[in-house]
Amino acid sequence: MKLSRRFPLNALRVFEAVARLENFTRAAEELGMTQTAVSYQIKLLEDHLGDTVFIRKPRALQLTETGRRLLPKVTEAFTLLGDAVQSARSIADETLEIHSPPTFASHWLSPQLLAFQARHPQIAVRLLRQMDGTDQNRTAPDVAIHIASEPLEGMICHPILRLEYSPMLAPRLAENLDGLREPADLLRLPWISDTRGWWREWFEAAGIDPAPIRRTSLNALGALELEAKAAIAGHGVAMLSPFFFSDELASGRLVQPFDLCVGDGKTYWLVYQPARRNAPKIKAFHAWIEDALAHDLATKAGRPVETPPAASGTALAPKDSAANR
Repeated sequence: MKLSRRFPLNALRVFEAVARLENFTRAAEELGMTQTAVSYQIKLLEDHLGDTVFIRKPRALQLTETGRRLLPKVTEAFTLLGDAVQSARSIADETLEIHSPPTFASHWLSPQLLAFQARHPQIAVRLLRQMDGTDQNRTAPDVAIHIASEPLEGMICHPILRLEYSPMLAPRLAENLDGLREPADLLRLPWISDTRGWWREWFEAAGIDPAPIRRTSLNALGALELEAKAAIAGHGVAMLSPFFFSDELASGRLVQPFDLCVGDGKTYWLVYQPARRNAPKIKAFHAWIEDALAHDLATKAGRPVETPPAASGTALAPKDSAANR
């Protein structure tokens, strides 16, 4: 039998407040109840016990023998419950669990988290790489990074990043063609990325018909990190974001032969449950990630830092391959 069925817990909470304050009216004010509701809860407790717990006098309130024996244990029980809730809340406040798509986690978020923890040393961080940061079959994280055209229904969603993409490949693959002089030269190479995707716009912008492209048998299911590794290994051309792979470009492991970039129409959203909107650790992370992304984008673009706007939405996000990046 459940504890709440064996013991009238709400009535015991009211009893403790009345006994401590020695007044029905003050107990009602503390508990946010009417005095009638307080009297009703005491009657429920007395009916359950089969005895009275208070002697009501014109100018005083006195515990009966049953009430005196009951009060210490009830007080101790609510103290223990308060301690347990505070302990659980402290643990929740101290640890921030983040679910993120693999590429965003590995190529941007993970290297940046030391700066967040330096600013907020009281918050421990647990970062999990998820193909979809909002997987409903897993334990809900404190926050998640979700990629989609629209915000998720029923969630607080802040747009934090939009990316552009361009073809990239290993230098030795470009050398095999004696260099890449114009976008049409890319048609002579195998492609790792799915050429039926949104980025056909890149070919249209370059004035090329992508029909002759040779696709590899590799299917990375839209995971940019895997496509980048395959490109570095020389297996073909991948459509990648310079934002994520700036280190690989700087080191020469990848080359971006043409400056032309296109967007995919998707947004990176910072997502969390509405009930957690006022959690200090989530507010801290939201403020930090917007500042950090704005600074990084501005630095790479060689322009002044601008903080991106925040927004919330309720539209259902579509399920597509972009959510795996």
